[in-house]
Amino acid sequence: MSERANRGAPMKNAEAKVPAKPYELTTQERNALEAQFDRRRKRKPAPSMKVSMTIDGASLSVDHVDEAVGNTLLMESLGTADLDFLNGVLGQLANVGSRGGDVDERGLNFMLAVVKGIEPRDQLETMLAAQMAAIHNATMTFARRLNHVKTIPQQRSAERALNKLARTFAAQLEALKKYRTGGEQKVIVQHVSVNDNAQAIVGNVSTGGGDGEKK
Repeated sequence: MSERANRGAPMKNAEAKVPAKPYELTTQERNALEAQFDRRRKRKPAPSMKVSMTIDGASLSVDHVDEAVGNTLLMESLGTADLDFLNGVLGQLANVGSRGGDVDERGLNFMLAVVKGIEPRDQLETMLAAQMAAIHNATMTFARRLNHVKTIPQQRSAERALNKLARTFAAQLEALKKYRTGGEQKVIVQHVSVNDNAQAIVGNVSTGGGDGEKK
């Protein structure tokens, strides 16, 4: 074998692998993560829903190892102790969040997340929260249609529907606030006096010593 053949191809020096430096969080990122962890700790634990297709159609089931525990967690997050009420609300949300007649698992869980995020305290608040989720869903649908209209009549129709839905959602939010506060309104009355120079003084008025000056 020739000397040239013995030499062969030149060998490359193995590059030393330098371990990547771990990413260091900024102060803002650290604060955001801590706030997110704190928000999750305060939130009531509640599972999502699974959708499976059977011969009879779509079947809904709670995404939990123990079905009874999962249903209990969902009922607690929806402010109810009635399993029939839970099943009814889940069925309604599934119908509203469906696509083309098929139950959409992502759509169902999104609407369920909206209801859970409102943190209803009883069944009335749960029903209102479900309606708010449905109105929001329809609002975004018409917002998308308005962005893709091709004719003036289509634009006007989408604008009217979008405006009504947005107003309805605002009214629902106001109704929820009013229901939670019992319709009470706080009115703060302050003492108003007018000094010698005809200037109004709002708040507490105190009189000084024997010199007669007003403070």
